[in-house]
Amino acid sequence: MKLHTLALLLSGAALAPPAAASDAPRFSRFSYDGHAQEKVTVGPNQYRNPILSGYYPDPSVTRVGDDYYLVLSSFAHYPGLPIFRSKDLVNWTQIGNAIDRPEQLDFTGMRTSQAVFAPDISYHDGVFYIVNTCVECKGNFVITAKDPAGPWSNPIWLPFEGIDPSIYWEGDKAYIVNNRAPAEPPRYDGHRAIWIQEYDWRAGKMVGDSTQLINGGVDISKKPVWIEGPHIFRKDGYYYLTAAEGGTSVNHSQVVLRSKSLRGPFVPYADNPILTQRDLDPARPNPITSAGHATLVQTQRGDWYATFLGVRPYEGDYYNIGRETFLLPVTWKDGWPIILPKGQPIPFVGTKPRLPMSAPGPIPTSGDFGYVDDFDGSTLGMQWVGVRTPKTPFYRLDRGDLVLGHGTSIGDLKGVPAFVGRRQQHHVATISTTLQFSPDTDGDRAGLVAMQSDLNYLFFGTTRIAGKPVVALYASDKGTERMIASAPATKGPVTLTIRADKDRMAFDYQTAVGKSTLAENVDVRFLSTKAAGGFVGTVVGPYAWYR
Repeated sequence: MKLHTLALLLSGAALAPPAAASDAPRFSRFSYDGHAQEKVTVGPNQYRNPILSGYYPDPSVTRVGDDYYLVLSSFAHYPGLPIFRSKDLVNWTQIGNAIDRPEQLDFTGMRTSQAVFAPDISYHDGVFYIVNTCVECKGNFVITAKDPAGPWSNPIWLPFEGIDPSIYWEGDKAYIVNNRAPAEPPRYDGHRAIWIQEYDWRAGKMVGDSTQLINGGVDISKKPVWIEGPHIFRKDGYYYLTAAEGGTSVNHSQVVLRSKSLRGPFVPYADNPILTQRDLDPARPNPITSAGHATLVQTQRGDWYATFLGVRPYEGDYYNIGRETFLLPVTWKDGWPIILPKGQPIPFVGTKPRLPMSAPGPIPTSGDFGYVDDFDGSTLGMQWVGVRTPKTPFYRLDRGDLVLGHGTSIGDLKGVPAFVGRRQQHHVATISTTLQFSPDTDGDRAGLVAMQSDLNYLFFGTTRIAGKPVVALYASDKGTERMIASAPATKGPVTLTIRADKDRMAFDYQTAVGKSTLAENVDVRFLSTKAAGGFVGTVVGPYAWYR
C-alpha cells in the first residue's frame, strides 16, 4: 500500500517545532457513521449511485486489461488526486494519491478551491499518465507512473493556456485536447473553445500546431457557456468528442460531437445533450442534479459505461458534501452514444455491469456505512487530507493517539493549518473523537473542524476564554467567526461528537462527569457549496492552534 506524504513526512518523526507531550493536543479514536438521505433497495445484481459518495468530483476513468482506474479532483487538499481501482466499475478501492510529495506541487497561498482541477488518467506502453491543470499554480502538466498506486513523477509543465486537458492516444502518438480561449475575442462571459495539439510523450513537449475543434459549444448562436472537460475516443471510423457544457452547477450537461478526421470538422449530435438533469422539476423528491463532466469507457466485454459527477442536494441547491461520482451504462443510437435519455432522472439503483465482482474497498461506495480509525498504525491512511502542501511535519502518531503540533490558523493562506480530515460523505452522519488538551493561553484551541472553505467552517472543541477552559462552538461564514455556544470544561479527556442531519448539526461532549449537548439544531447551510462557493465538499477532522 502506498502512503501519502503527510504520512511519509511524519512517520516516526518528531513534530517540528517539537511540542512537549503534556502540551500538544492528543486525539484518539476517530469514528464516522453515515446514512444516505434517500431510501432505496439494492438487489443482488444491482449497484447503488453514487459509486463514490461525498467530495469526489470530476471522475476520469480508464481500463487496463481487466482493471479500471479512476482519478478525481482534489483542489488544494493534500495529498491530492486520489486514485481508485476496481474490477467491476461499482466497488472501488483507493490505492494512492498521485500528488503526495511536497516537491511535486506547492499549494502555498492557495484557497481550498484552487490548485488541481479535473485530472485525466490514461495508459500507454506500460506507463500511466495523468494530465492536469494547477489553477493559480503553473498551469497544465503531465505526471507519470508505472504503478498507478505511485510513486508518480514530478510534473512536466506544458506551455498552453486553459484547463481540463486529456490525452487521446492513437497508435504511438498522443494528442492533448483541452479548454482554451477561443480564436477570436470572446463574444460573451463563459465563451470558451476546445483545442487539440500533438504531445510528444517521449520528449515531454507539445509539438506542431494547435487546432480549434469547438468554438463556444454545440451551437454558438445560443451562447453556450463553459465548454470543458473534453475527451476523444474512436469507434467505427469516427472520432467522438464528448465535453461538459453549461457550467458545473444546475445547468451542467454532457454533449457529444463526431468527425471522420481527428482535427475536425466535428458535427454535434442533433439530440444533445446526452446527459443532463437541468430540465427536470427541481422540486422532485431526492433529486440528483448538476450532472456532467463524463468520461466514457468500454469494458472488456464490449459494453460502454460513463462515470460523471452529480450532486444530491438536501434542499434546493444546498448540499454540504460536495460533488460525487456516478455511473450509468451508455447506449448507442444511430451511431451516437447516449448516457441518459432526456427527461429521465438519474437512478439511484442500476444493473451491475457484466464484469467479475470486486470486493468492496476500504472506502465504501454509497448507502449506509461507517469506519473507525484508532490511530494505532505508524502512518495515517491515504484517505486523510490536509489543506495546502506541508513544508514541515505538524502531526505524529503515538501509541494510539494523533498528536497535533503547530500550524497556522484556518483561513491563513500563507501557511498550513494543523488539520487532517476525512470527507463528509453523507448528509446524515455522526462523527466523533476523543481529545486530551489543556489550553495554556486565551485563544488556544483544539477539537473537530468541519471545513467547506478557508472562510466557511466550524470549530467544536476545547479553548480558553478569560483564563478559563471551555468547550466551545464557533462558526465562520465568509471569514467572520462567531461563538455559538460554550460551557465550562473539566480536566481530562473529552469526547466530541458532531451529529449532522442535512442542513442542521448537533454537538455533544462527554467527560468523566457525564454527557451533555452544547448546541443542537444549528443551521449549517453556510457549509454548503451554494453559500461558501467553490468546488469542494466538507472535510471533517482534528484541528489545533495553540502557542
